Amino acid sequence: MTSYIGRFAPSPTGPLHMGSLVAAMASYLDAKAHQGSWLVRMEDVDEARCLPGAAEAILHALQALGMDWDGEVSVQSARTAHYAAAYDRLHGHTYPCSCSRREIADSRLGLAADGSAIYPGTCRNGLAPGKAARALRIRLPHIGEADQKISFIDRWQGPVSQDLAQEAGDFVLFRADGFWAYQLAVVVDDAQQGITDVVRGVDLLDSTARQIYLQRLLGLPTPGYLHVPVVRNAAGEKLSKQTGAQALDLAQPLASLGEAAGHLGISVAGAASLDALWRSATEQWAVRFARRR
Repeated sequence: MTSYIGRFAPSPTGPLHMGSLVAAMASYLDAKAHQGSWLVRMEDVDEARCLPGAAEAILHALQALGMDWDGEVSVQSARTAHYAAAYDRLHGHTYPCSCSRREIADSRLGLAADGSAIYPGTCRNGLAPGKAARALRIRLPHIGEADQKISFIDRWQGPVSQDLAQEAGDFVLFRADGFWAYQLAVVVDDAQQGITDVVRGVDLLDSTARQIYLQRLLGLPTPGYLHVPVVRNAAGEKLSKQTGAQALDLAQPLASLGEAAGHLGISVAGAASLDALWRSATEQWAVRFARRR
C-alpha cells in the first residue's frame, strides 16, 4: 500500500454548511483510516465568487469540529503561474475559442451531466474572420478515436466510464472572464501536492474523466477516487449556499458531526466527546472503505 495523502478543497464562497461538512468528513476519515496526511486547499481560482473572510471562517469551523489539517493551507489564487505552465505543456492539444455563451447555447450538442454545455467544436479549425479569442479549450479526440473513453473504479460509486467526445466536448481550460478553469487547476494542484486519493461529493463525479484525461496528457499520476452522495434540501436540490444552506452551529459540534456521519452511513450515537466521535467514525470507515492497492 502506498502512503496516503488526501485533501479537502472547499471554495470560499460562504461558511461551512452541512453539505460541505459531509465532504470534509469523508475526506478526513479516509485519510485517518489509512494513517495518511490530510491537506486543506482553498479553491478560489474563481475569485469573483469568493467572499472576504470565507476562507478564514471555513478553517475556524474545521478546527472547532476537531478536524486539524497537515501542513500549510494551499490557495489557488496564488498559484496561477503553475496553471499557465501546465497549459504551455499542452501545446498541440488546445485551441482558442471566440464563442460567446449565447453562441454556444444556440449550437451546443447537449448538456453534460454537470449541466455544462457540450461544445460543438465551432473553433476547432481556427477562429472565424474578425473574431478574437475569448477562452482556451482542450482538443479532445474525435468520436471513434483512441483515448476518448475514460474508465475508472470509484470506491463508492463503482465502475465509471465516460465518452469524453460525446458526453463532455472540448472543455474550457482558460475562461473568458480571465480565470483558469477548475479542471486544469485541480489537476495541477493534486499532482504538485502529491494527492494519492480524492474524496469529494458525487456532484463532481462527471468532472473526473476530464481530469484523468488532462493527467494523462501532462504525464501526471492519477489518484484514486471516492465520490460520496451529496446532501439535498427538502426540494431535492443539492444543498448549497444558492439553495438555502445554513452555516453550521459550531456551538453544537457533536450534533453537526453526528448528522454528517449519518449521511455517510456511520453511527456515532453516544459519543460524548470529539475524540470519541472521531475514533468511532474512523474505525467504521476503515472497515467499509479500506483501499485495495
